[in-house]
Amino acid sequence: MESSETIVAVTCLAFEAHLAAGSGVQVLCGADSQRLRCELEIVTESANCCGILSFGVAGGLDPALVPGDWVVAASVVSAAGRFGVDQTWTRALLAALPGAIHADISGIDAPLGEPAAKLSLRRTDGTAAVDTESHIAALFATRQNIPFAAARVVLDPAWRRLPPVALVPLRPDGTADLGAIFRSFWQTPSQLGHVLQIVTDARRAWTSLDRGRRLLGDRLAFPGAAKPAPAAPVWLAPSAAAAP
Repeated sequence: MESSETIVAVTCLAFEAHLAAGSGVQVLCGADSQRLRCELEIVTESANCCGILSFGVAGGLDPALVPGDWVVAASVVSAAGRFGVDQTWTRALLAALPGAIHADISGIDAPLGEPAAKLSLRRTDGTAAVDTESHIAALFATRQNIPFAAARVVLDPAWRRLPPVALVPLRPDGTADLGAIFRSFWQTPSQLGHVLQIVTDARRAWTSLDRGRRLLGDRLAFPGAAKPAPAAPVWLAPSAAAAP
């Protein structure tokens, strides 16, 4: 791969964006989905973009997954269909991330806070984890014939009900809205105990994400040679649904 070519890392949180940065990597932060779409429109039309990786944390849908577990996508499932991933890049990610599982990931537009909603999504999509950026990145990669992959670390397990403060929208730059967080605690002070457990899990996830990013190297394990484009999305048939 020529030095002028770049890998685009699609993230949501400012912390994820900070970790993803490196030699040969351009980082997009998707806390604002419309802004992310606009930025992807620009970068995917550039001849210098040779791969797109969805990188960061995810919600667990598989009950066996715990905070800190890596999931490398076998495909990304969304309302728009099932998007394929670049197989060579995916194998490189799995080789670089010891213990990572290879499973399908759901992409949705807003986070899920209720265990019942997570269970329903798992049954419908047959997926192990969920995030709010992978489906957007996969769509743009498919449109422009750019190799795509996704590697995510579980932050919250499938059984956890997220407190209101955990669902407070981020600022467009991926940082926390401290004013909104304060108001959430003011309105529901009883959520503090739940938040403390989430903080503990977040530390595990951040540590795992940091360690994994170092293992991926400068170009996020991108193999470098020309790759076939990701498969076009196909609509999911009812028979494709999986039990938990």
